[in-house]
Amino acid sequence: MEPMNRCGSNAHRLSAVLFFAALLAAPAPILATTVVFETTLGDFEVELFDEVAPLTVANFLNYVNDGDYENTFVHRSIPGFVIQGGAFTFADNAVGTVPTDPPVVNEFNRSNLRGTIAMAKLADQPDSATASWFINLADNSADLDSQNGGFTVFGQVTGDGMQVVDAIAALQVWNAGSAFTDLPLIDYPGGNVPVTVDHLVFTTLSVKQEPSSAIPFNAGLNGSWFNAGTSGQGIFLEVFPDIPLIFIAWFTYDTSQAPDGAVAVIGHPNHRWLTAQGGFDGTTAVLDVTLTTGGLFDDPAPTSNSESGSYGTITISFQDCANGTMEYDLPGLGLSGSIPLTRIANDNVSLCEQIVTSLQQ
Repeated sequence: MEPMNRCGSNAHRLSAVLFFAALLAAPAPILATTVVFETTLGDFEVELFDEVAPLTVANFLNYVNDGDYENTFVHRSIPGFVIQGGAFTFADNAVGTVPTDPPVVNEFNRSNLRGTIAMAKLADQPDSATASWFINLADNSADLDSQNGGFTVFGQVTGDGMQVVDAIAALQVWNAGSAFTDLPLIDYPGGNVPVTVDHLVFTTLSVKQEPSSAIPFNAGLNGSWFNAGTSGQGIFLEVFPDIPLIFIAWFTYDTSQAPDGAVAVIGHPNHRWLTAQGGFDGTTAVLDVTLTTGGLFDDPAPTSNSESGSYGTITISFQDCANGTMEYDLPGLGLSGSIPLTRIANDNVSLCEQIVTSLQQ
């Protein structure tokens, strides 16, 4: 296989397979779900391990998205060990319980280290986790990793969030009986004073919503784009905002004619195109790939040999109306990777500014 940029009569022949093989890249990183914990003592964020414990994460997010964690409070605090919540609510001066879904199968894979979040379970019942969660205040792996099938860790407190968790753990703990023998309370005087909303550490959970950075899909995104990493390929991209639909033709090019009678298949000189189309949302478009064979750049005759089929997907993410990234996952060809895209224009910055300005008027 010759390098793509090498000169010579045969070196100009760039097939789609040659292009793909030269650009294979590591898979795109998996984006984790982040949940915001709003508490009486401050907020913190937890990044969920979607790939490590998918069933547990899905179970947890069901409670979050259903609003079951509203008006819940931290009902257990053991300094140096854990704080626990997600099981009880408090409203109208009365304690209630969080309605539970069916228990989730245990998925122990990660150690119970400081700052991790895991699900509480019934004693000697590994697959009994429902709504109650706890956050490890210390390295509890020696105790919790081997107990009851291992407690499923499904996330990690991020940033400086453990400062809030530690502040909760630093509160005085009171024995209120029943399930509340280790109840953390704020400025509680003791005695026969009833516990009120002012004394409890409330927690409300929600999925973090990233701020929208959507750019308008419009004529400024259309036309010719090229891969900044090579001179042997490009993109024709057309956007139809009203549908909405994006269509691209991803091509390689060379300066030599294919032999007469050559069959247009992947790897042969007269294979030049991969086409894809699909919808878009915000700054991202996910497109279904079709293999189209036949046709030459320097031959005006229509394609006489063509076929189509589903070969995977292409995802284009636009940083602005002049720059983007294209990720391809083509199981039908055994290829995947990522390439940068740049729009071809005389003055990209000025053009983008004019487009955005005109749309805002």
